[in-house]
Amino acid sequence: MQKYVYIETLGCQMNKSDTERILGMLSNLGYDAVDNEKDADLLIINTCNIRQLSADKAYSQLGYWGKLKKNKPSLKIGMCGCVAQQDKELVRRRAPYVDFVFGTLNIPALPDIIKKVEDGEQVIAIEKNPILRDEEDGRIIRAKSLNAWIPIIDGCDYFCTYCVVPYVRGRQRSRNWEQIIKEAKDAAKQGFKEITLLGQTVDSYGRDQSNPDINLANLLKELSQIDEILRIRFLTSYPTDISDDLIDTVASIEKVSECFHIPMQSGSDEVLKNMKRRYTRAEYLDICKKIRDRVENVTITSDFIVGFPGETQEQFEETLSVIDEAQLDYSNTAAYSPRRQTPAATWKDRFISNDVKKERLRILNDKVKASSKISNEKYIGKTLEVLVEEHDAKNKEGIMTGRTRNNKVIHFAGSLDMVGTLVNVKMNEALDWCLKGEIVN
Repeated sequence: MQKYVYIETLGCQMNKSDTERILGMLSNLGYDAVDNEKDADLLIINTCNIRQLSADKAYSQLGYWGKLKKNKPSLKIGMCGCVAQQDKELVRRRAPYVDFVFGTLNIPALPDIIKKVEDGEQVIAIEKNPILRDEEDGRIIRAKSLNAWIPIIDGCDYFCTYCVVPYVRGRQRSRNWEQIIKEAKDAAKQGFKEITLLGQTVDSYGRDQSNPDINLANLLKELSQIDEILRIRFLTSYPTDISDDLIDTVASIEKVSECFHIPMQSGSDEVLKNMKRRYTRAEYLDICKKIRDRVENVTITSDFIVGFPGETQEQFEETLSVIDEAQLDYSNTAAYSPRRQTPAATWKDRFISNDVKKERLRILNDKVKASSKISNEKYIGKTLEVLVEEHDAKNKEGIMTGRTRNNKVIHFAGSLDMVGTLVNVKMNEALDWCLKGEIVN
């Protein structure tokens, strides 16, 4: 009898990659993925715990699924991801109808968990010692796309005072070099044209290994030898782990895209110190300058948090000013959200009011929007190589969407047979978040 699974994925690219691996394991157990949760025999929510809003959304989804289960008692419900790893028993108290909870460190054990659930057991599988990712079953069911996510590092060693990642994903663990190469080659054989290497601090790859030749720069060089892969990206970089060799590799290896995502989090030295970020404003700016001096047409994007405990108005304005000074092309933004287990969550006497955080976030978002437009305007009149991704269904027929090497989104007139190919596009118009252009020979 055929069985069906529906997975709701919240959070970052690492969670999306985990979902692809979970689907691969479940396919070996006879489950096919469906797009409608009402058609499923098994429901799993893959959660993110970076902000409270994401955790609240996960519990809200579980509440809806609980109602579905009343009408279909055989339905099995599970939660995984960072909320599951941290909340454990709390999940069962809030949603007692949940059949299984498994953490980020337990994904390789999923087949055994599912067999127990199918036999009627309720399972909570939360390990503190990770089961190595390379012990997983090798099948991966990837989302339909030109890009394949490939995690190369799990966990993080930095323990920033606001961040829950080291507590829910563990300490840094670099994946096996050969396994990464094999996964990239398999993705190429499946028709993927681009790969993105993932890690909370992707540029730290290999630091926990005894062989100094195991590092991100050398990995990029090796992966660039795969003929079918047209482009290689990587994220997210920790500022001070960006080596000169990595910068030179991005500048010199044709297939490696000219873009760095480098979270800064605040433009204030005092806030950075309180966040336990291991660099100053000046050091971050020097890193950006070094990259721009060596890599032509590079884009540098970032992350910022507003309303960190104790952040003054003057310190917030330092964040606004650094966006211009660093010439950032785009930034992700968020209001500070206290996370259990992190030091900053205990600084309640220094918390910023929600109204102030909301207003600062609004101002910062306006700043990011303006900086994105300025960045896009630099390319007016230039011809750039674009990897055609899809038909832009939101616009009129015949309009295609693609990305430049430096990750700019481009809309232009074309045809469906261009998907998956490289074309040259002259940029004619800059919008806030994208550009418009026309194909040239």
